[in-house]
Amino acid sequence: MLLIAAVAAGGFLAWLQRPKPVTVKLATVEQGLVRETVANTRAGTVKACRRSGLSPSMGGQIVRMPVKEGDRVKQGQVLLEFWNHDLAAKLELARGEVKAAQARANQSCIVAETAAREARRLQELRRKRLASEEATDKAVSESRAAGAACEAARTNVEVSQARVKVAEAALERTRLVAPFDGIAAQVNGEIGEFVTPSPIGVPTPPAVDLIDTSCIRVSAPMDEVDAARIRVGQPVNISLDAFAGQIFKGRVRRIAPYVLDREKQARTVDVEADFLDAGVTRHMLPGYSADMEIILEEKADALRIPTEAILEGNKVLVPDGENILRERGIETGLSNWQYTEVLSGLAEGDRVVLSVDREGVKAGALIRTKSHGP
Repeated sequence: MLLIAAVAAGGFLAWLQRPKPVTVKLATVEQGLVRETVANTRAGTVKACRRSGLSPSMGGQIVRMPVKEGDRVKQGQVLLEFWNHDLAAKLELARGEVKAAQARANQSCIVAETAAREARRLQELRRKRLASEEATDKAVSESRAAGAACEAARTNVEVSQARVKVAEAALERTRLVAPFDGIAAQVNGEIGEFVTPSPIGVPTPPAVDLIDTSCIRVSAPMDEVDAARIRVGQPVNISLDAFAGQIFKGRVRRIAPYVLDREKQARTVDVEADFLDAGVTRHMLPGYSADMEIILEEKADALRIPTEAILEGNKVLVPDGENILRERGIETGLSNWQYTEVLSGLAEGDRVVLSVDREGVKAGALIRTKSHGP
């Protein structure tokens, strides 16, 4: 009896000292969509396709500024105008000179036509021996001189017209006009203020910051290692903090032909993407932060497991028939943050451990399972 009691006691102690099972989540190896993607290294930006910081090319006193911040403007609309009465007067003077030159040219050309008719008449009489050679030569010479005077007068008209264009250009420099339709996002200046051009190398705020919001796209920096695999036309998933939970479809439109090397930051390449549905950008504002996930390659029926289940060295933990964890090596294919393709080492229906970071989860551990779904 004592022996039996001792054996029972020893068994009880062994049962008390046995390792306690660790609760883990398991995922089932299944077939499904796997995408290989790359994402931006820092937050990207929603940008308007056209944005210009407009400033006048000369200095002057502002006398007209018909645009306020937030106003929509049309191409060619005046945004700012300097005092320009002197230049306007010069333009009127130049236009008057054109009219005077045209009148002088008409006069000279009428005289030339009259001289040409007289020369032809005397030449005809000379052939009939009814006019002297001296009178005929004189008429021909006068006709040529009058013709040259007519041509000179016409050229003078062209010179006067060119002066009008010069005066118009000088007057135009006193006006800042919109180069395209857009919204005046920022307006700097007040009527009566004197404005001078920015000194070389000294940046100053533009008089008008004009944004064309009819076209919106996203620009984001990509790590130089990933940029080599990005191609124009690849599909993109775009997400914005301002539209949490929404994914917008896009397509790569441009890859910068150079690498940005910024101090204390990784070398990056700027990539731009267009929205496939332009209608979704109706309520987006330039300057919103945005992220891009570029799809490099995808398989619709790949054998896959959650990426979080993979340990260093392409290994996973799988339970055996006694709920003991065993380590198994696998060969992987396409991969992203969510799923990884399994090329070998696992079969459809196998189960792998997800909670690999939990204390006690390692090869040889006894586990208690919790389903993660198919």
